[in-house]
Amino acid sequence: MSTEKLLVNEESPRTYQSIYPAEVTVTTVQDEIHTTVVHQSVIDPDKETHVYKRRWYVLLVYCLVAFTQGGYWNTWGPIAATSEDAFGWSDADIALLSNWGPISYILAAFAMSWVVDVKGLRWACVGTAVMIAVGAGARCITDQPPYIKWTMNIGQMINGLAGPVGAIPPVLSCIWFPTSQRVTATGITTSAAFVGIAVAMVIGPYMVPDRTTNANSTTSNISETNTTDDDRISQERHDVMLYMYVEAAWAVFVLVLVLVYFPAKPPKPPTLSASVERMDFMTGAKCLVRNSKFWVICATYGISLGVFNCWQSVLDVILKPHNIHEDEAGWLGFYSILAGCVGSVVLARFADVFSRHMKMFLLFLYISGTACFIWFTLLINGTIPNSTYSLYAAIILATLLLNASVPLYFEMACEVTYPVSEGITNFVLTLVNNVGGLVFLLVNMIPHLGTAWENWACLGAIASCIPVLFLIKENYNRLEVDEIKHK
Repeated sequence: MSTEKLLVNEESPRTYQSIYPAEVTVTTVQDEIHTTVVHQSVIDPDKETHVYKRRWYVLLVYCLVAFTQGGYWNTWGPIAATSEDAFGWSDADIALLSNWGPISYILAAFAMSWVVDVKGLRWACVGTAVMIAVGAGARCITDQPPYIKWTMNIGQMINGLAGPVGAIPPVLSCIWFPTSQRVTATGITTSAAFVGIAVAMVIGPYMVPDRTTNANSTTSNISETNTTDDDRISQERHDVMLYMYVEAAWAVFVLVLVLVYFPAKPPKPPTLSASVERMDFMTGAKCLVRNSKFWVICATYGISLGVFNCWQSVLDVILKPHNIHEDEAGWLGFYSILAGCVGSVVLARFADVFSRHMKMFLLFLYISGTACFIWFTLLINGTIPNSTYSLYAAIILATLLLNASVPLYFEMACEVTYPVSEGITNFVLTLVNNVGGLVFLLVNMIPHLGTAWENWACLGAIASCIPVLFLIKENYNRLEVDEIKHK
């Protein structure tokens, strides 16, 4: 078969114009043109491929790692009221604990991307599992103010450094899964962290029940009141620390699973595109910067879902002024995120069956999700008659629709940027997502700002992406390579 050469000119850069360039060169124009070959690979249609059954075990272990990291990030939002009462914290303290997720992600993203590209999946997942376990252990040190604020923030920061594990799903699905299951595998693995977040919304209030309901009740005997307050706070601290111990034990268990068996890659690749060597890290990064289609995808994903995911993490705080109990808010978040995970896997499967239609699926999800979020905002502001059923339906449907878009974004970015490594592509994608969430949570820390603005900000972030999605031009560079073998 014929091959094409791609020239990336330093003064006039352009993105990929062929399915896969056999040679990628960088030219520098001075007195004369100097050409240096920095990457060379040839597609071999007769390359032997094989799909291994063990891919499902590898997927399961990765899902447990991502599940644990996501759940630990969401530890404090569901038990905000109890934690504030037990340790004298404020809403800003709870927001900071959640904010360590995006802050640490920004610090660790490129380092983890390099580990994935250069050292492989095993090194990346082992390192991630170690950081999760260390972060969980740091939170077990003390329950005494003011020291506990330091230990909990340090623990959240270390766990946040493991956050880039959320960008690994497209790499894992590319290395282990065939073309017909690739988006589905990405859908399952991207859902793992969300399942962890959902479980934390239920387990947290169960293990740390809200004991503040009667905190403001008065008695005729002041000393009895003080004794009751001291007992309540002591019990709350005990509950929180027991929760920390259980989480630390689970983190160690997951670390052991990763250490026992988590290979970097299978003996033979599952697809033709997986057999082709990707660009080296620095060359891929430079080409990624120049790819305008990628940045359009990156902006829509980062702005909309970055804000929406962090909005979910403070759902308890948002609903508190509307007399919705912490426990009820936890169940609401649980049902909505689980619905989003189911929707993610179902839509991913559709994307595998009906390939080359990701843009159509994304438009459907965003238009429908925007309508549901408008419904929720009108309910919460009293514009339309409110009811518990309507509130549940609006949040669950919005979460289902918007979270279902995550694997589609991941795979679309990989298709547009191929042959840049899936690792660096999705680390940058999720980095922008965390920047969007970071801005949202930083604004949340401003004193006396209230919560009404959060719903409007989230609605605006979602709706503004719809016209941009209409303008996206789809490319399926990697898929075209895989189809060579079937021609």
